[in-house]
Parts: sequence; structure tokens; C-alpha cells
Amino acid sequence: MCYRTKLNSELSKIENSFNATFVKPKNYNPQLEINGFSFSPNPVILDEDRGHINFANWGLIPFWAKNDQIKKMTLNARIETANEKPAYRSVVKNRCLILADGYYEWQWIDPKGKEKQKYLIMPEDQQIFGFAGFYSDWTNPETNEKVTSYTIATTDANELMAEIHNNKKRMPIIIKEKDRNDWLNGLDLKHFAYPYDVNLKAEKV
Repeated sequence: MCYRTKLNSELSKIENSFNATFVKPKNYNPQLEINGFSFSPNPVILDEDRGHINFANWGLIPFWAKNDQIKKMTLNARIETANEKPAYRSVVKNRCLILADGYYEWQWIDPKGKEKQKYLIMPEDQQIFGFAGFYSDWTNPETNEKVTSYTIATTDANELMAEIHNNKKRMPIIIKEKDRNDWLNGLDLKHFAYPYDVNLKAEKV
């Protein structure tokens, strides 16, 4: 799973890494740790607007939702079953990249997870990267406000992440730089499930 990410890089470096510009640069807030359960707006690149960096709320709200409470359960989407789940099957073609320069995971030291070790994880070959994500546009029926929201796609853990995320053995999907357009173009999900992977490094924090 993935509930804590990091994006603390300079705005200009983010733009250069994705050849895209922020639509609202003043809204960019560098953060050492982004908590998914804050459901905050974070920088994303949407398939329909690849030259710009927009903001979307973490926690996907399907278009059919009567309220936004489902976001508590849609921070992550298992890529293996996304086509089948009601919350995701209508948006699996709505692809986005969620921008980050790291994410956090906790290793269980004891069988019940009472003692844990926190790790910061990053790809070895991308200083700033994009998680694979799906997004949705939802209109709040009470306020008529339009909300764009996203979920991070996950897959089975690789060898390193199985050792770190040893209770669930899952990991977020980080898209290789050369594959960004393939993801955004809607290439079949099976191409991005494990063993699709990037080389990762991890440090204790």
C-alpha cells in the first residue's frame, strides 16, 4: 500500500523533469511527508493535459458517489483487480501521473507490528517520478463544486519491498520515464503489474 509520499523538490526541477508547467504555481507546497488521509490536493499530470501540472485530491471519488466518504477507501487501487471494482472500473482509462520524489513505508519488526521501522523509498534512476494513477471528476451534489481526485495503483511487492512492507507485500507502481506516455495513453493494465518494476533504494528514517 502507499499512504505517505514526499514531494519537496524545487518547482522548476519538477517542471523540467516532466517537460510541463504548473497551472497554478503558487499552489505548490513542498512537503517532506504527504499524508494520504489528509485527502489534500497534490501535483498530477492528467492524460488529457500533458503539458501542464494540475492539482487533484488524493482519494478517488467516482462520478456516481452521493458524497465524498468513499475517498477513505480509495487512496490505493490494486491494479490486478481495478477493472472489476465498482470504484475504479469506470476510470481505468483515466490515467494520471502523481508526482513525487519519494514515499514512505513501515517494516514490521515483530509479528503484530507493535514495533516498526520507517523507510524512505525512491527509484535509483529518477530524482522526481510519477506514480501510476487513475483519476475521476466528481460534482458535489450539495455545492455543485467539481472535484478532481485520484488513486495510486499498487501491485505485488518486488524483493526489496517484500522485505520492507512485510505485512502486506504490496508496493505503489512507479512508471519508468520511458513509459510515461504508454501509461497515459491507456496501455493495458497488465503491462504495469509486477514484474513491471523500477530499481528502488531505501533508507531508514
